[in-house]
Amino acid sequence: MAKLSNEDLLAAFEEMTLLELSEFVKLFEDKFDVTAAAPAAVAVAAPGAAGAEEAAEEQTEFDVVLEAAGDKKIQVIKEVRGLTSLGLKEAKDLVDNAPKALLEGVNKETADKAKEALEGAGATVTLK
Repeated sequence: MAKLSNEDLLAAFEEMTLLELSEFVKLFEDKFDVTAAAPAAVAVAAPGAAGAEEAAEEQTEFDVVLEAAGDKKIQVIKEVRGLTSLGLKEAKDLVDNAPKALLEGVNKETADKAKEALEGAGATVTLK
């Protein structure tokens, strides 16, 4: 297998959705028995920024914005952790500082599923 440069790896990560990148991080952690809690949050943010520019051109990608946690904050935090690769503290901070973008540049189906799950937990969510 040919060795990939850092630029090649970054280009590949830019094309991934946040959920795909989250799955990759989990597989990487399992394979190498490591934890990437803080770096994963940084790596997840970069591809989302590129996806936001594309979403402005054509509405095939959406941002899932958590507006408010509602009464069932713990369930909302659990859903946020399930949808992202964030750790408990990062997920709690995101929920506490709502409104915040939870997923950026995801397809319509993924955005709808995330919205449904978060609203089922009691949160207020908008798609942009």
